[in-house]
Amino acid sequence: MKIFKYLGVAVESIRAHKMRAILTMLGIIIGIAAVLITVGIGSGTAASITDRIESSGTNLLTVSSGNRGSSSSAALTMADAGVILDATRFPTVQLAAPQYTSNATLTNGASAGSYQVMGTTPAYATMHGLDLNAGAFLTAAQVEDNENVVVLGATVATDLFGGQEPLGQSIRVGDALFTVTGVLASTGSSGFGSSDSMVYVPLDVALGRLFNVTRVRGSYTISGIGIQVKTQEDLDPTALQVEQVLRLRHGLGADDENDFSISNQADLLEMASDVSGSLSALLGGIGAVSLVVGGIGIMNIMLVSVTERTREIGLRKALGAHDRDILLQFLVEALVLCTLGGLIGIALSYSVAWGLGLIPGLSSTVVIEPWAVMLALAVSTGSGFVFGLYPALRATQLDPIEALRYE
Repeated sequence: MKIFKYLGVAVESIRAHKMRAILTMLGIIIGIAAVLITVGIGSGTAASITDRIESSGTNLLTVSSGNRGSSSSAALTMADAGVILDATRFPTVQLAAPQYTSNATLTNGASAGSYQVMGTTPAYATMHGLDLNAGAFLTAAQVEDNENVVVLGATVATDLFGGQEPLGQSIRVGDALFTVTGVLASTGSSGFGSSDSMVYVPLDVALGRLFNVTRVRGSYTISGIGIQVKTQEDLDPTALQVEQVLRLRHGLGADDENDFSISNQADLLEMASDVSGSLSALLGGIGAVSLVVGGIGIMNIMLVSVTERTREIGLRKALGAHDRDILLQFLVEALVLCTLGGLIGIALSYSVAWGLGLIPGLSSTVVIEPWAVMLALAVSTGSGFVFGLYPALRATQLDPIEALRYE
């Protein structure tokens, strides 16, 4: 077939003009690598978020106070949590953990910092799969006796104690002294809601002693209630039952909106998927700009190549070559350049992803999906056809007599 013959011609032409070929491919190499790396960053971030959500379990419900104005009557209370903890009323609920979260200053000698402090119960650690690096999480006895004990996230322990052993040490939370009884294992994540940056104390200690939380109808208000149901199939029925009970308890009418919200892990996973899709599309679009620029560069270089080889084209036409032969010759050369550039760009992107993976402290990695690699290769080959077609057509339009006279 002619295409294989011109493939050899294209390879010989590239070998004869190595520097020009390298510069021609450079735009495609950078463009493909940029697209794969940027999309890989989006995919890696999405995978990291998904892993964090799934590590907490997929059969969890979270009931949070709503935002209907600022009225205290709109808050969840310990009485609400007590109803949900009633196994006779909610047989599908396996565990439930009321929570109250606020900020407080923690001090250990000269080290101090502001952190999120959560008052909760032992069920919280079981529900969210928290692992301990040292000591133990809050116990039922400590919660029952309102002991001044605290469990530190890994980042908090490092900030306050450096390389020292935190267990058994006393720190100040706000104005009160607490004894460190546990340090969580690091999850490697950061930001809002990360257990590495959290501090855990017994629930009633947080409600009364630390934050002096307001009461509604004689019951402490709380930030939320974590619920673990027995199976994933119980998620929706349990959420509906909790909604109905809380609406009755809060005295909401048929036309009133909920003054609380109920979410589950499936909702969070769907949200994470939507965000990651948008992020990947945005980053991919930014990377695609360099791919277009690289394609335009190939068109320019191929046009220069046509001009340089005008005499060769005229000679081939004089010896009987048809326009389609000239077209195929230059088109195949453009396709070879782009495909080779695409392969080098793919290899470069994997090298960059591997290098970034060696950097300590990165919470997410660059995940290059197989579909992205196949798409990148198809795009690079398509770029060779699109941006090589016009120079190839220009070559076919040369008059053989004028071409032979060209110097």
